[in-house]
Amino acid sequence: MKLSKNFSLKELTQSSTATRRGIDNSPSTEHLINLTVITHKILQPVREHFGVVTVNSGYRSPTLNKAVGGSSKSQHCNGEAIDFECFSVPNPTLAKWITRTLDWDQIILEFYTIGDPNSGWIHCSYKKDGTNRRKIMTALRIKNKTVYKSGFVIK
Repeated sequence: MKLSKNFSLKELTQSSTATRRGIDNSPSTEHLINLTVITHKILQPVREHFGVVTVNSGYRSPTLNKAVGGSSKSQHCNGEAIDFECFSVPNPTLAKWITRTLDWDQIILEFYTIGDPNSGWIHCSYKKDGTNRRKIMTALRIKNKTVYKSGFVIK
């Protein structure tokens, strides 16, 4: 099933953890609607501007989210968040382009390392109800713990 010109439902629900553990990662109708919206509002414009987009994580059922150690409040469980990257552009550049160009709820530059342009990934969410917060954060690994900082922090 195609969600947009270049993205399929399979791409946004596939998970090696779900496959390995036999976890059903099928979205509900509401989740499918949210995935379609975020694909049109975030992924497709990124694809059209930068080229190939690699989706690392899209929809996660609550069981899958727990299995991968996701937050109990994760927007992935609602089909409102996607982790992705474009190998043609450094992740900070991609994140900044999204914040300047698109409408979005939350964007997190996750685990980027200076000198390694394709390290980490972008987490971006979108709420179709119009309550997008436009919250910018960076996820850093400090002393083996994930620490979230406000804004884009490049270290």
